[in-house]
Amino acid sequence: MSPDPQPPLSGTGLIGTVLNERYRLESKLGSGGMSTVYLALDQTLERRVAIKVLHREMSDQPDQLERFRRESRAVAQISHPNVVAVIDAGDDAGHPYIVFEYVEGETLKDRIDRFGRLPLDEAAAYSIEIGRGLQAAHLAGMVHRDVKPQNVLIDAEGRAKVTDFGIALSQESDGLTKTGRVLGTTDYVSPEQAMGREVDARSDIYALGILLYEMLIGEVPFKAETLVGVAMKHVNDPMPDVQRRRPGTSAAVASVVERATRKEPKKRYPDMGAMLADLEGALEVEIARSGGGTGDTTSVLDSVPARNRLLSSRTVSIAGILLVLAGVLVALALVEIGGEGDKRGQDLREPNAPASGAEIELSSATDFDPEGADGEHAEEVDLALDGDPRGTSWLTETYDTAPAMVDNGKAGVGLIVDAGEPVAGRNLVITTEDPGWGGEIYGAAEGPPEDLAGWGDPISSPFTVDEEEITVALNENESRYYLIWITELTENAEGGGYFATISNVELTD
Repeated sequence: MSPDPQPPLSGTGLIGTVLNERYRLESKLGSGGMSTVYLALDQTLERRVAIKVLHREMSDQPDQLERFRRESRAVAQISHPNVVAVIDAGDDAGHPYIVFEYVEGETLKDRIDRFGRLPLDEAAAYSIEIGRGLQAAHLAGMVHRDVKPQNVLIDAEGRAKVTDFGIALSQESDGLTKTGRVLGTTDYVSPEQAMGREVDARSDIYALGILLYEMLIGEVPFKAETLVGVAMKHVNDPMPDVQRRRPGTSAAVASVVERATRKEPKKRYPDMGAMLADLEGALEVEIARSGGGTGDTTSVLDSVPARNRLLSSRTVSIAGILLVLAGVLVALALVEIGGEGDKRGQDLREPNAPASGAEIELSSATDFDPEGADGEHAEEVDLALDGDPRGTSWLTETYDTAPAMVDNGKAGVGLIVDAGEPVAGRNLVITTEDPGWGGEIYGAAEGPPEDLAGWGDPISSPFTVDEEEITVALNENESRYYLIWITELTENAEGGGYFATISNVELTD
């Protein structure tokens, strides 16, 4: 047997080697199970590059070699400022390699480890840039499948760049990564990927939602003693409430996390573009609430297309918003006093429309217990609509195990209120004598549906009733039936166990 042209090279053994008489490997940047990444000098163009070299033992495996080559071909098709660019690829004496642009900076994981939870506007801005990079991949027919902060580089200018498409799967692939085989990092793995099922772009959406959660909270949502245990939590456990873990987070940001991380892919954002639209709106909210963001976050905001912008000024501030509102009020006043003849002072709303913020009459209430046999005190539901927010209440059954409904064997229980006809309610005001429980609101124009799936997506962000009266903002849609879906209970201080009570419900436009 003839000897190899050069001895097997791995780890630091490659440092000083010149690949194909062009790329001199100078230092090791990182290593994984399949490859090692080096900082190198491109001697032809006299610039620094990053080179990923497949481990020798992997290059002897045809499927691993093909996956490595596929990465270079696939990523080379993507030209986007939020994706680390592929410059070249080759093979030197049985050592396949890929040449990437060198990003001088740190990984997003390094940043989270240094600072813990990130500023709210910064977390939204990084999510937008990561989402844009992933969207470019999706449009090229690729699913990344391993979105995590270790695979996001932050350059010297603060821009996020997605890298390491090593297990990316073309949606037109011949199945090198087959159904039944789980690839990816379990801290961010989607439920369908954890179960070894087919994945699409919505798996990347889920992972980005988990990554946004980590940037907001400073840690991943699920932990267990084993990797399999973490994966199963992604499959079975509800996401922790972002606003409860980090008070002060806007409903706009919390809503993105909640929708992106739904267990069922069909209930998530349908594509990355839809998620980006909500993220861009959430970034504007956070910058406005903080009185103006950093240069990095406002530069991301500046790149939002004008048609998607909620606000148009470069520097968003509370003072600017107040000026806009003042202008709107002046304009309304001019309309009121400057109309023609008999139209002067005419109400511009449709006839019989209630005034903005006016209460919409609710005709009846019904308990909702799709996974139970006995209902939830159906005889007491009218107490939630009797107009007495202090003396009477509807209450759920008392559960013994834990405040989380899933720990009691149910996804949740609820109360349905009927507006009599479809109306575009904007807020639901809930009063309780026992704060501490939480859930979300669903709406339906017909029905009411008999199971939760029939209600579709929630029309509110997850909420916690942390005081005796709260107002829950609703998405703009017309519903006749409004479901207060309860997923977290409060402790019954008097008799033990866990329950929820509703003393009064008001719907306003």
